[in-house]
Amino acid sequence: MRFYFVRQALMSIRKNLSVHILSLGTIVASLLILGAFLLLFGNLNNWLQRCGTALSMSIYLKDGISEYRRDKVDAFIRSLPGAEIKRFISKEEALKDLKAALVDDTRFLSRLEHNPLPASYEVVFESKGTHGVNPEKIKGELEKLDGVEEVQYSKEWIKKLEGFLHIVRLIGFIIGGLLCLGVVFIVTNTIKLTLYSRKDEIEILKLVGATDWFVKSPFLLEGMIQGAIGGILAVLALFFGYLILPTEDIFLLGITPLNFVFLPAGYLILILILGMVLGVIGSFIAIGRFFEV
Repeated sequence: MRFYFVRQALMSIRKNLSVHILSLGTIVASLLILGAFLLLFGNLNNWLQRCGTALSMSIYLKDGISEYRRDKVDAFIRSLPGAEIKRFISKEEALKDLKAALVDDTRFLSRLEHNPLPASYEVVFESKGTHGVNPEKIKGELEKLDGVEEVQYSKEWIKKLEGFLHIVRLIGFIIGGLLCLGVVFIVTNTIKLTLYSRKDEIEILKLVGATDWFVKSPFLLEGMIQGAIGGILAVLALFFGYLILPTEDIFLLGITPLNFVFLPAGYLILILILGMVLGVIGSFIAIGRFFEV
């Protein structure tokens, strides 16, 4: 009696294998999309936290700046606490970098009569040296220097990216909710088909005195097993995709590498539990409607 319900659930899956395989494919696809979103969003959040104290600046110079003025800009940058000039990019080097980035489409560059790109400094600040540093103040002081056209710093982009991630999070919740509803719908219809295929058997059990929960329990287990298998397969597919995709040495904003890592164990357990819970919910809905008829 201890394993009766499990045996009945497995027997039912075996008898309706083709229907369960189709259902399982939909469950795996839905949980895989949800897991991929968690993987990408989690890594971006970790990257933002690591960049919270990092600071880099791009200082664009005016065309025709003299060596004297450039030396003054150079000296001011070196006087900033924790600042290090990572690279000085001349106008020619900037155009060369742009051509390298647009290697497959450089036709419009050949039509330019002059080089429109400015010379610039790439400046990074040591993490330990950024405490007490006011990037807005430094930006204002740099832009007051004769020969400086514009200053952009990394935290401006990070703030914009944070706003974008808030929107992505909201969209993710909406898509995740729709995917979960889809899984519940698929499981409900799968269990419903199983119920109708065993209608005569259920009626016999009821006639010999079986309680409602005695009859219902194998179908609840069936949905749970289906959801659990779907969760396991989704995690395995996600891990396989993570292994084959080039996730190393990804840089954002030129500040720090993304260090793309796989989902922590807590998230993996969450996907498995979610699959099981959705399977049980779908089964509840199916048996509830069936026993009302």
